[in-house]
Amino acid sequence: MPTATNEPLFEDDTRSARQITLRIIPAVAFSFIIYLCIGSTLAILPTYVHLHLGVSTLLAGLIVSLQYIATFISRPRAGRLADTLGPRRTTLLGLIAAAISGALLLASPLLLHYGFWPSLTSLILSRLALGIGESMIGTGATMWGIGRTGMHHTAKVISWNGVATYLALAIGAPLGAVLEPRFGLVSVGALILALCLIALLCALRMPDTRIHAGESVPMRSILLHVTPYGLALALSGMGFGVIATFITLYFAHLNWTGAALSLTIYGFSFVIIRIAFNSLITRVGGFPVTIASCAIEVVGLAFIALGHTHALAYLGCALVGVGFSLVFPALGTEAANAFPPSVRGSVIGVYCTFVDFSFFLTGPLAGAVIHTWGYRAVFLATAGAVIVAIAITVWLASTVKPLTAEA
Repeated sequence: MPTATNEPLFEDDTRSARQITLRIIPAVAFSFIIYLCIGSTLAILPTYVHLHLGVSTLLAGLIVSLQYIATFISRPRAGRLADTLGPRRTTLLGLIAAAISGALLLASPLLLHYGFWPSLTSLILSRLALGIGESMIGTGATMWGIGRTGMHHTAKVISWNGVATYLALAIGAPLGAVLEPRFGLVSVGALILALCLIALLCALRMPDTRIHAGESVPMRSILLHVTPYGLALALSGMGFGVIATFITLYFAHLNWTGAALSLTIYGFSFVIIRIAFNSLITRVGGFPVTIASCAIEVVGLAFIALGHTHALAYLGCALVGVGFSLVFPALGTEAANAFPPSVRGSVIGVYCTFVDFSFFLTGPLAGAVIHTWGYRAVFLATAGAVIVAIAITVWLASTVKPLTAEA
């Protein structure tokens, strides 16, 4: 079991909340860029792969989910790089990988003239590069923000990083849905390439933060401690995973229009809750926030599964966004405070791998459920997974002292 740092997570700070936020935003802006790139592909790739390339829903879900397994595999390494090389260099490496992803996505439809396999291979490599970019930028930007404000603002940085993430997804999904039908998949690849190159130039102009010297904690110890938190996060994250991967096909199956809007509704609901209630974790603790949030997510998934209109599906997506919004920072700050600052990049990296693994598994598992029992069943099964997350959190709350703000 790691030794908790003596530095409290929440302490007095003479800077105003506005000043702290203004220190955070330049760093998490890079998370906004990478998730804008990811969001621009979410609403179009499942249908492109399934309908245009002619592969099954199971294989379509697997190809889309390759990004998540690449992120999952590279996330711990990204955390170590943030601890040893610094957040800035880690973010720069991620932007280079994401730019390569955009170039490969741009090439995929062009290679279709030479056959199915060259085009599919380019698409697969693009997903893998985007996953690596996501892990490097997501971890690097978070640690960059923490370095610019102080370790005691970890919860706020994680919250604002999530705001940047899902605001970008909310904007990116309709953006991709507008570009691809008019200008083809090439236009989405060109957008990703251009955004990442511009962000790379901006990152080169920003100063890095200092690297914390201190005790080294074995990765095995970090993994052992973080696993219960990560499992709860992974199970609760399946709600977003199934919406991101299959909501467009679900709408098409029911002959409904406006599937991309469901991702936008999810994203804006997520962002509004993060902004309005990001201090709730410091006031009541991470575990109560997680339990209540997961309960709301279960209700949202039930609306999507059992509702018979696209309006109810939109409401369900909104509730899933509201529910999942605070889970990540709530559990993450509880886990991170048990470790010294010198390894918190690794802690965050390991913690994030669980939601990456969740998103990867959601694609093929949900595809198999859809193939056997239909679309509605997959949302009910996901609701069951979130209920298990509630049970794990209740157990953690009974065995671990929750973090609360100091009086």
